[in-house]
Amino acid sequence: MGVVNVTPDSFSDGGEWFRPDDAVAHGRDLSAQGADVLDIGGESTRPGAERPSEAEELRRVLPVVEALSAVAPVSIDTMRASVAAAALDAGASIVNDVSGGHADPEMAHLVAERGVPFVAMHWRGHSKHMQERARYDDVVADVCRELVAGVEMLLAAGIAPEQVVLDPGFGFSKLAHHNWELLRRLDEVRALGYPVLVGTSRKKFLGLVGREGREERPPLDRDVATAVTTAHALVHGAWGVRVHDVVAAVDALDVAVALTGERR
Repeated sequence: MGVVNVTPDSFSDGGEWFRPDDAVAHGRDLSAQGADVLDIGGESTRPGAERPSEAEELRRVLPVVEALSAVAPVSIDTMRASVAAAALDAGASIVNDVSGGHADPEMAHLVAERGVPFVAMHWRGHSKHMQERARYDDVVADVCRELVAGVEMLLAAGIAPEQVVLDPGFGFSKLAHHNWELLRRLDEVRALGYPVLVGTSRKKFLGLVGREGREERPPLDRDVATAVTTAHALVHGAWGVRVHDVVAAVDALDVAVALTGERR
């Protein structure tokens, strides 16, 4: 899943693909490099980010979704049911909601009605305050329990089990050691019985690893670390990986396949 951020303020590449033409060109490049899905989002979810208005989010994403849906399957990365509906009408075929359907009570009903795959992430609140909620007794057990509660809500709204993909939410309401523990115990998330999407790409905890006493790596220098976690995700049975650098991810997956004999 290649990331197309149509935002001015995303932590990794905010502003680089903000103009629709630039975003479409970037999505075409990612597809040519091997992305199976293009994940288009118009709202930054970095820690502390302010939300755009609904109208602004629609303005950002709709022309990009419409253009890129002719190139590859498109996922719309949004917490708003209205944006998801408009994007599906414009050609998107997957909804990726970092709130798991909690931010907008209409989201689950929309996804149930449309019958599309729904990526439900572990979420404890909007970006502005989410890191204040990074408190766990056992992060993996707590995340799994909260994901299961979220799935129950989705199923009660009419979403079919086969539509659901789970994302443990790396970097969302989690400190570095929480993210590493989730990666080490990814099998426990998979044991919930749903496909799992792993989104570690360029996250802060990868910029901190091995840097004790030194300045963290900037986001664009985290692609090697991302590639290692990408290979780890495949070995532990992830359904997909959401990445900024598709070339490095494809190489990492090919190496993991060669080592394990698993199909990608």
